[in-house]
Amino acid sequence: MAELVQSAVEAAGAAVASGGGSLGRALRTRPRVGHIQFLNCVPLYWGLARTGSLLDLELTKDTPEKLSDLLVNGALDIGPITCVEYLRHADELVVLPEIAVGSDGPVMSCVIVSKRPLDELDGRPVALGSTSRTSIRLAQLLLAEREGVQPEYFSCPPDLDAMLARADAAVLIGDPALRATLEARPDSGYTVHDLGEMWKEWTGLPFVFAVWAARREFVERRPELVAAVHRAFLDSRDLSLVEADQVAAQAARWESFDAGVLEHYFSQALDFSLGERQLAGIAEFARRVAHDSGFEPDVTVRLLEPAPTA
Repeated sequence: MAELVQSAVEAAGAAVASGGGSLGRALRTRPRVGHIQFLNCVPLYWGLARTGSLLDLELTKDTPEKLSDLLVNGALDIGPITCVEYLRHADELVVLPEIAVGSDGPVMSCVIVSKRPLDELDGRPVALGSTSRTSIRLAQLLLAEREGVQPEYFSCPPDLDAMLARADAAVLIGDPALRATLEARPDSGYTVHDLGEMWKEWTGLPFVFAVWAARREFVERRPELVAAVHRAFLDSRDLSLVEADQVAAQAARWESFDAGVLEHYFSQALDFSLGERQLAGIAEFARRVAHDSGFEPDVTVRLLEPAPTA
């Protein structure tokens, strides 16, 4: 993943040298922006390199949970934040519309890997290989309310073999989960259950794992800058999805997944939109988990309004 990001930065430099970087022409101060270090966010950043806008951002790369904390603590101006953390801090943040990371069915990279049927996990050990609060809370919700079980949870590094040596099931997200999904075989001794697919079957709604948000005071202070960054990300996403085969081919040079798999993952499994159905999914999730998650069940999602024109 680091090599892919470096390649993108080099491409951005070339774009700027050739006259790219329209975001930079619109802004005088580089905003502090977060970048999730998982393959699922490559399409949201790849297009920034193609336009030269990547170099106009002060980019911080980290895990979803650490980036969420940085945004909440004010160390970032704009960035991805997991759904649970956004709902806990909705009064402090403004959500960028039309862009998120989610799924409208199988997502491939958020899974429960289990050695026994899920409805037999009551009281059994389940390893949490991620500190992603949203994915963990979703897994716990599905096991409790859909499957009717209350396992014994413990946290550990996301090493599937080590996890299943100590537990009957494991919760994985990101690249380790994608690898588990692709490597599952009938004789592997375990079954991979896709959290996005389970949620969609249960509720009929998409699931949003993370939104892009800006700190409220930053929006009030620099509305034009936030609007420009928002537009840059939307343009990047749209370009990346049009050129998904090229994005996948470049990513496959550095990752242990072939280009065809990655193209399907980027363009079919992942949902990078945030419209009415995705907002309904967020509201349904909030209603179901609010009682023990640190927020009210009727949290209002405040969306970024168009920047005022001169």
